[in-house]
Amino acid sequence: MGIQRMDHVGIIVDDLAAAVAFFVELGLEVQGEGAVEGRWVDSVVALEGVRADFAVVQTPDGHGRLELTKYHAPTGREGDRSAPANAPGIRHVAFAVDDIDTTVAGLRARGTELVGELERYKDNYRLCYVRGPEGIIVELAERIG
Repeated sequence: MGIQRMDHVGIIVDDLAAAVAFFVELGLEVQGEGAVEGRWVDSVVALEGVRADFAVVQTPDGHGRLELTKYHAPTGREGDRSAPANAPGIRHVAFAVDDIDTTVAGLRARGTELVGELERYKDNYRLCYVRGPEGIIVELAERIG
């Protein structure tokens, strides 16, 4: 008995289309989309009356996946979309990129801003955080060493 691998990370969003478009722009590929409702999902997530749409996006190598979910019912409480990087909870997802300057330029052209600055970590990486839709923080890392 034990973990075989990480399957995916789930992110709850209000605008599913915008979230999918953001991650596709980063280079992830849509693996599937769908809707869930009914007693079985109510039981799994311990909520009543669940109606939700979802999309699964994955990295080009097929090893990393995000499940983006929009709950239509029941309504949830509002999160803090401007929470800083040190707030408790899952705070960011990270992606390795080939060319961080090109990636950041493409995101900026679509209105995405850096959370802080693009920096160098020793002789290993160039790194930055960007804030995507729904306040999701995405770390971009380009290996340079």
